[in-house]
Amino acid sequence: MTLVPLPAFADNYIWMLHDGSSAIVVDPGDAQPVFDALAHHKLQLAAILVTHHHADHTGGVAALHAATGAPVHGPARERIPEPFTPYVQGDIAEALGLSFEVIDVPGHTAGHIAYFLPAAESRAPLLFCGDTLFSGGCGRLFEGTPAQMLASLDALAALPGDTRVCCAHEYTLANLRFARAVEPGNADLTHYNARCESLRAQGQPTLPSQLATERLINPFLRSREATVLRAVREHAELSADAAEADVFAALRQWKNDFR
Repeated sequence: MTLVPLPAFADNYIWMLHDGSSAIVVDPGDAQPVFDALAHHKLQLAAILVTHHHADHTGGVAALHAATGAPVHGPARERIPEPFTPYVQGDIAEALGLSFEVIDVPGHTAGHIAYFLPAAESRAPLLFCGDTLFSGGCGRLFEGTPAQMLASLDALAALPGDTRVCCAHEYTLANLRFARAVEPGNADLTHYNARCESLRAQGQPTLPSQLATERLINPFLRSREATVLRAVREHAELSADAAEADVFAALRQWKNDFR
């Protein structure tokens, strides 16, 4: 299986997974990059996976389905272009002979889901996480609560460390700038930032990331770590006994306001 990030809009990635003849695409906010990639690689579209309802993830679904007949898989608790097969936590989405485990990850939106493809003999695990987890960051809380997002990120962080994290936006350098403000002494973060700067300077994507790396550098997966706790408490003037969800909320607000 070949994994390809298809750039869309200013900073989106539509993820394509193909076997040389058929393909799956994830969160096609724009149909044209998908049509172009299908033609270039001479592929048939076998399935469309959708993580949440935002237009930059669903805008191309109807055109792709109409042109190819590819079945659409999406979150049961959100409105996305029909017809589609709805999924919730624990379901298995079958596509192109692959079995994707569905994980409920509310927070960015109320019914957001992620798709996890376990490892195979010659393939590391894959995670299509939409706008829940970014490299060095997480999605804004448009519909969910801090407690929900914290629980969602905990669920993703528990996946195998070699999981390839396929985020839907190239936000990495901006996220790492904030992460370095939170943990300026984090050597893993400094090293990763240099690597990502080099990739972007060469016009390359920083993604997919790896979950083991995110555990070391992503402040939103590290909100219980002493260094992050101390920084958030000082920035937001939180008490030492502030609840975990309150610390996470303060961290997310800090990022919202960060310039």
